[in-house]
Amino acid sequence: MEFAARLTGWRRHLHANPGLTLNEGPTAAFVVERLREIGVTEIETGIGGHGVVATIRRGGGNRSVGLRADMDALPIQETDTELAWASTVPGVMHACGHDGHTTALLGAAIRLQEDPDWSGTVRLVFQPAEEGGGGALKMIADGLFQRFPMDRIFGWHNWPGLEAGTIAVHDGAVMAAGNRFSLIIDGHAGHAALPHLTRDPIVAAGHAIVAVQSIVARTLDPLQSGVVSLTMIHGGQAQNQIAGQVVIKGSMRFLNEDTGDAIVAALERIAAGTALTFGLEARCEVTRGVPVTANHAAEAEVAAASAAAVTTLRRDLAPAMTGEDFSHFLKQVPGAFVWIGNGEASGGRDLHNSNYDFNDAVLPAASAWLADVAKRSLAGS
Repeated sequence: MEFAARLTGWRRHLHANPGLTLNEGPTAAFVVERLREIGVTEIETGIGGHGVVATIRRGGGNRSVGLRADMDALPIQETDTELAWASTVPGVMHACGHDGHTTALLGAAIRLQEDPDWSGTVRLVFQPAEEGGGGALKMIADGLFQRFPMDRIFGWHNWPGLEAGTIAVHDGAVMAAGNRFSLIIDGHAGHAALPHLTRDPIVAAGHAIVAVQSIVARTLDPLQSGVVSLTMIHGGQAQNQIAGQVVIKGSMRFLNEDTGDAIVAALERIAAGTALTFGLEARCEVTRGVPVTANHAAEAEVAAASAAAVTTLRRDLAPAMTGEDFSHFLKQVPGAFVWIGNGEASGGRDLHNSNYDFNDAVLPAASAWLADVAKRSLAGS
């Protein structure tokens, strides 16, 4: 079967049969079947959940490289697009293009299997649970880099709005770190007609909200990127009662750890100041998320050389404030993460949108880049 058509068929099968985060078993099984069909025999399953790691060896080279694709889908009901390959699983769809990422890595396996012009070890890492399920950390905890040594690792994400097939390589930060936080304000509940006998956490929360929304404007260096968003607020049980507690939840994004530390310190000051001002108790709880996805310098150059060899290269795009748990892999071994254009995002075809669909025309370029970046790494670039 012609290469592009073969990959398109696989990608559309995965789109029609998505596996939600932590439920990627059928997707992993499909990956294993295709790898065996390609001729890859060294396959390990169940790595950090439903993760799959396949190994291709050639020649006597002693270098190794990892190529990663994520497999999980999102809890989103796909819009009635009338696509023949629309999701058949209610409430679940590949709204982020992981079906394309997985398929492109299978395509890279085909290219590497058929290409005699390289020597060394390539690890194909099919990762589960990227969408908030801790998949990268679980694979690391399951001994990914000890059981399957690799000198470098590379990955990619499709990027709507960037010309289809164009590859963007960043110097340093590619995507942001993401933490979640809660401001818990404990007051003293009482009758709404007797506010002087209470300590009102709702009034205190109003002041805290204004203070939090001033963090980026008045705490961070204007030349450093940061986002602080309040997204949920809960408090009160009855309309004639002063509430006993208010919980404000939100998220923060930043492109360097110093900025993240500054945001956390500001939130803690706001909690302490709110408590002192209104005579109640307040605290900030932070849940650490993914770190900054930051390319290593040498690996970014390898990624760029491969991009220029197979398609159009861009090096002028700013980082995004979205997050990516490939960042955990980059904390373990050197590597790089690139964007590959998915084409126009018209009609709501943005990431995490119910109208999204991966652009199958991108698959050959993505597979070619993955194979080329592996070969360059193994050759000592």
